[in-house]
Amino acid sequence: MPSPEPLPEPLPDPQLDPLPAPLRRLPSAVVAIGSDALIALIQTCLALLGGLTATPNQWRPFDLTAVALTCVINLLAVVRRRLPLGLLLICGGLWAWYIALGYWPVVNSLAPMLAFYTVASRRPARVTAGAWAAMAAVWVFGGLRTHDSSMVSVVAQAVAFPAILWRFGASARLVNLRNRQLAEAAQRLREEQRDRLRRAAMLERTRIARELHDLVAHHLSVVCVQAGLARYVLPSDRETAERALDTTVATAGEALEEMRRLLGLLRTDPADADPADAEPAPDGPSPGLAQLPALLERVRGAGVEVALERRGEAVALPPGPDLCAYRIVQESLTNIIKHAPGATAQVTLDYRRGGVLHGAVRDSGRGAGPAVPEVHRAVAGGGGKGLLGMRERAELYGGALTAGPLAGGGFEIAFELPLPGTTMTEH
Repeated sequence: MPSPEPLPEPLPDPQLDPLPAPLRRLPSAVVAIGSDALIALIQTCLALLGGLTATPNQWRPFDLTAVALTCVINLLAVVRRRLPLGLLLICGGLWAWYIALGYWPVVNSLAPMLAFYTVASRRPARVTAGAWAAMAAVWVFGGLRTHDSSMVSVVAQAVAFPAILWRFGASARLVNLRNRQLAEAAQRLREEQRDRLRRAAMLERTRIARELHDLVAHHLSVVCVQAGLARYVLPSDRETAERALDTTVATAGEALEEMRRLLGLLRTDPADADPADAEPAPDGPSPGLAQLPALLERVRGAGVEVALERRGEAVALPPGPDLCAYRIVQESLTNIIKHAPGATAQVTLDYRRGGVLHGAVRDSGRGAGPAVPEVHRAVAGGGGKGLLGMRERAELYGGALTAGPLAGGGFEIAFELPLPGTTMTEH
């Protein structure tokens, strides 16, 4: 089976890297070149020391030519990571020349062995096999130049030493491969985590946008209508103006409380709360269908006559679907306030057999309520996000929502939500 292509340098792990902290802050290429330069310098010094002090008498004295060749052969190790095969060929050729000149072969044997190890750790097996043959040939050549040498011992060394180096190099290559795979897997995990965080943030922003839209649109619509009505009737009907202003104050207070509750939900860490905050965000429950009577009273105060009809046996919904149903009814009634002032409205909640809550909000079309055109122009604007938000809410909890005009006039928004223990796919 062919071996994989040459591997890049494995990414360093700060937790496992034995280098001192100052060196870990340097680029990996700089650290690699520095370590190779240090290795080259050490092995050059060892080779020079061995040549000057331990050369046997039967070999040519270690003169300036030997010193120059030794320095070149050993200092070339500085490029061993970038040019491992080229380094082995050059070192092998210079080593053979060094032996041919009559110098002691042992002096410069360390540099070719280091070069061969580097080839074994960074190149495919077929390349390493060729490098093994080249190194063994130079080793046998050195044995032939040695007086009274045992060729059996020379051949055994030419086979055994490269085999050992190959084994260690292959192990290092496998470690590099695993390090690269782990680094790539870690990078993929980091990217997937970033994607999940981005998606979660986008979903959370969408959820908060829906809450803010439903909260602000409804309460401000009521506030605008009531404030405009108070201003309109103030000269002629002071009592009606006072009631409208009372409704405005109450609605604004409710909006403030719900806004505080919503902002309080965004605090994921209690330690982030300001200790100087004398009025922490309320931790009360989210609104639900139980608060429909209060909602309908606000809508009636805004000039829309609305009735509530319940059918079937009421079932308590979980907090999420309960809030969803409430917000759909709230947004539907807000649309009536904005687009059909003076109309009558009907809210129906039908707890059907089979575990489905069917809700509907219908209006009779534009009614004959008090004409306060400047008020209704102020609340009629919008970006068309209401229906989309309601449909997203219903689908989030496994339900569905439809909206459209009625045959006899008016408009209807209908939704279905599964009751606890059921899903819409069962129907």
